[in-house]
Amino acid sequence: MPEGDTVWQAARRLDAALAGHRLIRSDLRVPRLATADLAGREVLGVVPRGKHLLIRFDGGLTLHSHLRMDGAWRVYAAGQRWTGGPGHQIRAILATEDRTAVGYRLPVLDLLRTAHEHCVVGHLGPDPLSAFGRGDPQLASPGPDWDPDEALARLLSDPARPLGDALLDQRNIAGIGNVYMAELCFAVGATPWLPIGELPDPARLVATARRLMEANRERPDRTTTADPRAGRLHVYGRAGRPCQSCGARIRVADDTHGMPGRPRPTYWCPHCQHGPAPAAYPA
Repeated sequence: MPEGDTVWQAARRLDAALAGHRLIRSDLRVPRLATADLAGREVLGVVPRGKHLLIRFDGGLTLHSHLRMDGAWRVYAAGQRWTGGPGHQIRAILATEDRTAVGYRLPVLDLLRTAHEHCVVGHLGPDPLSAFGRGDPQLASPGPDWDPDEALARLLSDPARPLGDALLDQRNIAGIGNVYMAELCFAVGATPWLPIGELPDPARLVATARRLMEANRERPDRTTTADPRAGRLHVYGRAGRPCQSCGARIRVADDTHGMPGRPRPTYWCPHCQHGPAPAAYPA
């Protein structure tokens, strides 16, 4: 599931393949961009921002994409077979002389002026993962840099809000998705339904978010446990299995997390995590 670390990795691959090179082909397969042609433009850099990707070109243009649940960017060498999915799932093709970036199943794809990037990412909170660039200050990540005090203030702005809802709100901290939400709640010993204002040490939550996402930004397999041999995650995706810490059965329930009509499976350990919880679905 693409979250901030996955997007960071995708941005790094795209930046390494495209930055500093001119496109010899561009094909944007969404109706509103069907006539847009980026061929001949130099790629200045690729910047991650939370769950968003910004590919910047000379002439002041940016291609903005969001992976959501199953979008992906793949990079291929010239002549290499494309294996990211069937052709009808391709939404973008960006090719240089020796590399081709192909965007599959991209639910969000926009072309905008680089000066207007704030229109698509300006609402985001601090990003735990530092942007990388090519030494050009213009490639700095838009929006606020990582600031734990700012992240904490945003999270606590609504003390009655359930912890899981607050963590998934990209206006508080950019890049946290359902996996990190569940694992962070476990790490601080609270259920996702505990009002965040009742969390004993919310600063620890913010520090842990930064630590876990930084630790995983270069890992191919996301890991939040001390011993991956026993399992890479504490609770996410482990419904019905024993908790690695206490042995209790991991529970799962569907919750919209403030987004009506979009229930997500929410995992927790009823022994290690304290606070309110709905009746668990059979695990």
